[in-house]
Amino acid sequence: MTTPSKISPATLAKLAKLGIHHRSDLLLHLPLRYEDETHLAPIDTVQAGETAQVQGIITHSEVIYKPRRTLVCRLEDNNGELYLRFLNFYPSQQKQLAVGKAIRAIGEARMGFYGMEMVHAKCRAADEDTPLNSSLTPIYPTTAGLSQTILRKLIGNALEVLPLRETLPAVVLDKLQLASFSDSVKLLHSPPPDVSASALEQRDHAAWQRIKFDELLAQQLSMRVHHRERGKRRAPALKAKKTLTHQLLKALPFALTKAQQKVLAEISHDLEQAHPMQRLLLGDVGSGKTIVAALAALQAIAKGYQVAFMAPTEILAEQHYLKLREWLIPLGLEPVWLSGSMKKKDKTLATAAIAAGTTQIAVGTHALFQASVEFKNLGLVIVDEQHKFGVQQRLALRNKGKNSRGERTEEIPQSQSQEPHQLMMSATPIPRTLAMSYYADLDVSVIDELPPGRTPIITKLVSESRRDAVCEKVRDACAAGQQVYWVCPLIEESETLELQNALETQLILSETFPEFSVGLVHGKLDNALKASTMAAFKAGEINLLVATTVIEVGVDVPNASLMVIEHAERMGLAQLHQLRGRVGRGAAQSTCILMFQSPVSELARARLKVIFENTDGFIIAQQDLQLRGPGELLGARQSGVAMLRFADLTVDEELLDLARATADELLSEFPDAARAHLHRWMSNKQDYLHV
Repeated sequence: MTTPSKISPATLAKLAKLGIHHRSDLLLHLPLRYEDETHLAPIDTVQAGETAQVQGIITHSEVIYKPRRTLVCRLEDNNGELYLRFLNFYPSQQKQLAVGKAIRAIGEARMGFYGMEMVHAKCRAADEDTPLNSSLTPIYPTTAGLSQTILRKLIGNALEVLPLRETLPAVVLDKLQLASFSDSVKLLHSPPPDVSASALEQRDHAAWQRIKFDELLAQQLSMRVHHRERGKRRAPALKAKKTLTHQLLKALPFALTKAQQKVLAEISHDLEQAHPMQRLLLGDVGSGKTIVAALAALQAIAKGYQVAFMAPTEILAEQHYLKLREWLIPLGLEPVWLSGSMKKKDKTLATAAIAAGTTQIAVGTHALFQASVEFKNLGLVIVDEQHKFGVQQRLALRNKGKNSRGERTEEIPQSQSQEPHQLMMSATPIPRTLAMSYYADLDVSVIDELPPGRTPIITKLVSESRRDAVCEKVRDACAAGQQVYWVCPLIEESETLELQNALETQLILSETFPEFSVGLVHGKLDNALKASTMAAFKAGEINLLVATTVIEVGVDVPNASLMVIEHAERMGLAQLHQLRGRVGRGAAQSTCILMFQSPVSELARARLKVIFENTDGFIIAQQDLQLRGPGELLGARQSGVAMLRFADLTVDEELLDLARATADELLSEFPDAARAHLHRWMSNKQDYLHV
């Protein structure tokens, strides 16, 4: 860090934990909240739940030993009294808070055993001549061992010596009608007393609007630069040959919907380009993404290239594998299967076929990007449920296509190695703001209609106390020749969560329904047994399937018309929507029963209300974004995507629209300003890109 030499290496290491590597980073290390030390409140006006600064004389001070060692002091002014309590204290504090001492204290007031009190208030000696602070006191995000005092000193120094240059051209800034960058940063670090602390903490003050806009603008600029750079990279130009696709379409027992035809045309056009496609295919549960992916794969195969089709779980990957075999074997194409659980001999045969190019399409899990797997001429990578894979995992698979050759014969310079096209799919609908923000470097296609013949799914909320009535519904469905899913959230006993587990549930349901076959599938089941159980359920040999959430994606059993989800109050919206989508795939009326156990938390109640009232995945995703934020929807923990620090996509959609338009203008009209803005926000940080 370019900071004064007196900063110790230990402090520098702590600053690095906060993402502060250069002095300029301190300018954008903005406060979480503020303490108002600009005025004193009479003690008798202090209300429980508010943070206030008071001043008075200590009139009583003692250490109490029951129930634990506690320092209790009474502070009085001319109007009233309150108590100061300290559970952890030093002898020096006892001296500071001795009877007769004049004290200024700031903290959150609450009602306690003795009356109004503050626990671990910040205290200092003060008398009538002690001046008040001239601005609100910032409280910064910090880490262990790095005090607010040190942070304030370092940030104050940076504000004094560093220029707060405006990155936006005057003509752009005038049009935007936003506050200046310099004024905004100074105000947020040192707000005058007439600025409301709550307005600052809610981040709707004009200064915050400017900072949030700048952050979103940097994100949009980064995305667009990445998108432009992709145009300079090389990929095989896979001009469509219609023979294989026509054969498959002719053999299908259904016709593609207009939405499927539209996205297929977009994908086909991308594949014909000599730079890599990076397209995200969004489609609600059951919208028919797999057939679109299969037709895209045929376009690559027809030009002599291989296709890798990857899914995050074996059960989903195997569903794709079986479906692709059904479609492609009649065309003379034999998909190969590759997963981590395969026997060594089978894995060796599969990897040899991939390396030799004798198989045109490889389907599997993360095993596809292991170092031992080499493709002869990889032209297209298809990744399902892409948000569940990390950036490095997806990049490893993409890199297996470098220097691949298909039907093309022209020489490619070594400096311009080829990489495969990428098609990413997700059945988790992405709200508009999220797609605009975190997927702006990708081309997005949306299948926005379901195939005809699907009957709407009825969703019911049922208390655990009505379990017997639910069992009767299950009995009626099975007796009518339909099949049922019974979903449990855990597979083992947990001391902390009193949830029914799948193993116990299967035993109970087997006793409850002796006339029906009750199967069991969960994540820890042997893969061969899991596959045979799913095959038996699909064939109708199992009437009732007890399962954990491994059936969340990829399972297609048209005869299953009823799903029971236990402890639905503990599941997320996206997961509930995915699970519900396992029924309603046939012509019969389907029902999803969400069983909940009281009491239900406020957040869980809100989730259940959303899933009960909506079947549109995009509406549900938008509600999910508002309830939980973008992290879960994006799979941020897995992908390594840097979350926005200041902007909030649930409330800042107008700023995002403004940032998108401004990014285009800067790149075309003011490229130097765009570079300066990116340097300020991203010169030292992981950028906001999906790879």
